[in-house]
Amino acid sequence: MTFPYEQSVPFSIIMSDFPKNNQNIKPSRPVAPKRPFPLHQHQDERIDPWHWLQDKNNPEVIKYLEEENAYTASVLASNSSLEETLYNEIVGRIKETDLSVPVKKGNWLYYSRTIKGLQYPIHCRKAINSISVNNYLDIQDSSLGQEQILLDENALAEGHDFFSLGAFAISPNHNFLAYSVDTTGSELYTIFFKDLNSGENLDEVLENTYYGIAWANDSNTVFFTRPDETMRPFQLWRHQLQSDQDDQCVYTEEDPRFFLGISKTKDDAFLVIEVDSKTTSEVHVLDANEPFGNWICIEPRRQGIEYSLTHHKGNFIILTNDEAKNFKLVKTSSTNTARQNWETIIPAKDTIKIEAIDIFSNYLVVLERVNANEQISILEFETNNYYPLEQPEEVFSAWPSANPEFDTNILRFGYTSLVTPTAIYAYDMENKTRTLLKQQEVLGNYNPNDYETKRLWAKAEDGTNIPISVVYSKKLELNGKAPCLLYGYGAYETNIDPFFSSSRISLLERGFIFAIAHVRGGGELGRTWYEEGKILNKKNTFTDFISCANYLIENKWTSPKTLVARGGSAGGMLMGAIANMAPELFSAIVAEVPFVDCLSTICDPNLPLTVLEWEEWGNPLEDKDVYYYMKSYSPYDNVTTQNYPKILATAGLSDPRVSFWEPAKWVAKLRDLNPEAQILLKTEMGAGHMGPSGRYAAWRDEAFILAFIISCTKD
Repeated sequence: MTFPYEQSVPFSIIMSDFPKNNQNIKPSRPVAPKRPFPLHQHQDERIDPWHWLQDKNNPEVIKYLEEENAYTASVLASNSSLEETLYNEIVGRIKETDLSVPVKKGNWLYYSRTIKGLQYPIHCRKAINSISVNNYLDIQDSSLGQEQILLDENALAEGHDFFSLGAFAISPNHNFLAYSVDTTGSELYTIFFKDLNSGENLDEVLENTYYGIAWANDSNTVFFTRPDETMRPFQLWRHQLQSDQDDQCVYTEEDPRFFLGISKTKDDAFLVIEVDSKTTSEVHVLDANEPFGNWICIEPRRQGIEYSLTHHKGNFIILTNDEAKNFKLVKTSSTNTARQNWETIIPAKDTIKIEAIDIFSNYLVVLERVNANEQISILEFETNNYYPLEQPEEVFSAWPSANPEFDTNILRFGYTSLVTPTAIYAYDMENKTRTLLKQQEVLGNYNPNDYETKRLWAKAEDGTNIPISVVYSKKLELNGKAPCLLYGYGAYETNIDPFFSSSRISLLERGFIFAIAHVRGGGELGRTWYEEGKILNKKNTFTDFISCANYLIENKWTSPKTLVARGGSAGGMLMGAIANMAPELFSAIVAEVPFVDCLSTICDPNLPLTVLEWEEWGNPLEDKDVYYYMKSYSPYDNVTTQNYPKILATAGLSDPRVSFWEPAKWVAKLRDLNPEAQILLKTEMGAGHMGPSGRYAAWRDEAFILAFIISCTKD
């Protein structure tokens, strides 16, 4: 669910190839030839002229994408100076050489650090001898052991345009590290094993794996997942270190709607298989001391019923929506898990959704969704006292942080807001006191007191109140002339919570308002909020966003000449829809890896992840109503000739989630029907859905997008 962000050649370098003294020369834009391809469903025929762009192995397709990149660079060459300024501002606010908050696990402190000039973090640990809890933050304490570098991502990334670390799992005895890497952006990972005593990798490599690794308690047996040809993780495999025994597949999920994941309970008692569709789940457990034992199903799947669990002193604590739309917490004996034995410990509420839990020996920590904010609440097992952690701001985000230790009274949690840099606190659940451990340093002259953040409420077409989170400079005159960036997502029950971004300061310092439209389809106001923005209610997502834009304009926050919209992935679909439905409200739209050819994709079960998506969008193959409803909003299918705002679309050639051709085809059609509009496409030729992988590359990419946004609000 959300939050909710290496190219081979930096885009600024491409732009520098164009002569600065010829900015008035209009470059020729690429033209993708039309090659009509018929698509049939429910006695309906659609003609797709750019279907041929879906062939990644066609050199003509690659050539076209490269031409689009060059064209975008030429059009935006005048932004290069601004982009460089923004990049320097972004980097200038960041403590480039830094250290994460150390995390205690067993007799070790684990942490990562970054070094100025290096793209990726370095993962380390130190042995704990005999120091107090308060000294866990002092990584230089003389009583700690010498630093041991576990993994240097920079060394692993050397020679690759893209690098992503997937799993990072320490064995229970702390002697081995299992880690996985992806060097293409395809999200297909290779697992390696490192002996932490010798510092050498074992001669064991597991190819074609997905996210997720779990160790059995013997520190010798590892469970991992593999995806099928559609990139759906569907098999669980068992591997034994330094053994001649072949890897064994121990579970296969045959239903194409379900993802498979592997984890371990916090008390190390059970290994857990979780199989989940968008609406249904099933859990299997295995005694972590018996890796060759039999997996036990907790409760057979029932359509529409979701549940997850953790283990606590002989009981399973289960989070479920069974007869509880906004979820409830129950417990049952780990030796008798039948549903009739489930005992409610925290009932469901109409206005508060329970989203997740964290377990400790004496406490249960509950993450709730209250009035569009995250709220951390604590249940004391001994007294049954249940209370929320109060937070200082009206609009904020708070969540349990890294808490690997079971037998402790200290809860670490994160806190941020649109004006407050991310902080990590230690909360003593016994004494009810909190201690600031570390707050994100923002270099330069940033002062949170110079900015205002608040919650606004727009009225949707059907009368529903839609929350908007905003931040702006207190010096700003709200006269309807201020530039504004409105961000939206609205799918998968994902919450776009108000979070701090140091790069966003570059906008705020230039008089921008930043706003988040918490539209239906997300989960900000509970399960009903999500359901009212999916399948045959999907258009609520789009009209909610338009209502938020209208609210900001009508109430003198901004104007159509200075309002820019931004969204990515499913939020990119939102961008495509509002471009068709209300282009007059926006000066520009940024659509990152946008899911804009949704009808064609969801009608093709051979494409990655399509079948899993039917419970989110509906199944247009079998349901005629869903087909025609989706056709009525699909951004690609509804492009017309009209006055579109400036549009920047991005894509990743290796993207396994939103295929690169979706934005490519969308841009081709927009251009064809609107030859005078500024419609631009930028494709990362060596990355996937998440964009550039290194931090400096990601910051430069953000500077490029911010420069586009700023330039589109100028008269």
